[in-house]
This record gives sequence, C-alpha cells and structure tokens, in this order.
Amino acid sequence: MTDPTSSSQARELLSFGEVLAGQVIAVTGADAGYGKTVSAALARLGASVVLIGNNSESLAAQSSALEKSGGRAIPIKADVSVPLDWLSAQTRILEIFGALHGIVHLADKRTNASFTMLSEGEWMDLFNSNVKSSVAIAQILGRRLPDTWLTIIGPHGDEQGLQAHPQRGAIRGLVEVAAREELRLNMLLPSRASSGNEALDRPLADAVLALAAPRMRHLRGNIIDVPLPPAPKVRLPEIMSAINAL
Repeated sequence: MTDPTSSSQARELLSFGEVLAGQVIAVTGADAGYGKTVSAALARLGASVVLIGNNSESLAAQSSALEKSGGRAIPIKADVSVPLDWLSAQTRILEIFGALHGIVHLADKRTNASFTMLSEGEWMDLFNSNVKSSVAIAQILGRRLPDTWLTIIGPHGDEQGLQAHPQRGAIRGLVEVAAREELRLNMLLPSRASSGNEALDRPLADAVLALAAPRMRHLRGNIIDVPLPPAPKVRLPEIMSAINAL
C-alpha cells in the first residue's frame, strides 16, 4: 500500500475535486495536541468539524479560531471514555447536521510514570482513554452508523514504556478484525508525541486527510506508521525564563 503520509501525496489524493466540503467529521481530543492540528486541517479543506473534548473553554476557543479562519466548527463537551457520553455526542451531531461521515479518535493518552510505578488507577485511566473508548466508538458505529469511517490515532512510537504495548496491540487487533465486519477502521501511529508546532506535526494531519478522502473509502484495516521530524527540545534555562516571566 502506498504510504499516504507525505504532504505531496496527500495533496495529490485530494486534487481531483476530493475536498471535504459537505463532510461532517468529529475529532476527539480536538482542543490539544494532534487534535488541534487535525481539526484545523480538516476545516481548511471544507469539512464541518465537530470538536469533542472534556474542557468546554478550550473547545470553544478552538472552535472560534477555526471559524475566524473561514472554517466551520462546533464544540461538544463529552468524555469519550464513557460510552454513553459518546453516544450522546453522536446523537447531538446527527441532530445538528443530519449526518456523521467520519471520526478521528485520539487514543494517545500517555503517562510519565514508568511501567513498574503505574498505579491501578493510572493504568485504568490509560486503558479507558485509549482502548475502551476505541472499542466503544467502533461498537456504536457498527450498531448505528456502519458507513461512517473511523481513523484512530494510537499510542505514539516514542512511548517506550511497557504499558504502551498492550494498548497499541489491542487497538491494532480491533482495527484489523473490524475490516472483516465491513467497518471502515484504520489506525495511524505517529512516531512521537505532538510538538505543538503545526508545521512539524502536519504529516500526521496529511495522513488523516488522505484516509478521509471519499475516493479512499474502500481502505480499512490498515495500520500505518507515520514518521515525523524531531520536535525541538526545550532547554532548562528557557523553561525557567518562561516561568519567571509569568
């Protein structure tokens, strides 16, 4: 399969009228990290973007920023690790737009604790945020919106803690086997955590755009590694200077 992660390939895929005008696409974790980069890229190509997350203020700020730049976006507060919360958000989207063409789900919550130091509560938080949420969204789509695509952005490649591997493996298995049930699930694995710099994180957004193109709707069950340029390192003096400036 051709790797759809480069900017030129993504633009080529979308150049023959394959813009996203008329598409309604939900992005979870849309107010931070990769969620912000992906939602902005979708809005630029004409999609109506539904921003989903836990913080009403940051969601509203992101929605306002996208609207000011010419996009169309609405915020919906929901904890997608709770299936009923996701179902409520999905129902609200259908009430507003009458359709939901695709979902980009950020299943990339991580922890700084080492594997041996993780508490049961921390492990369950990771599991609920990444694995349980992915399974719940896929199940609810299978029941109610089987034609809607789901692209899952999984645990980052630079997360080497042992806790990342069972999560990544569980989501990978979900995506691969869902294809047998005609569900359109794909998984993207970025090589690192978000840098907060849209230009450096853009290859991941390009991969999302390529999979979102209507002409690519036949793709399902794919696990795609997305290499990204290294994020700039912040030195301690710069951190202290920023703190002192507050």
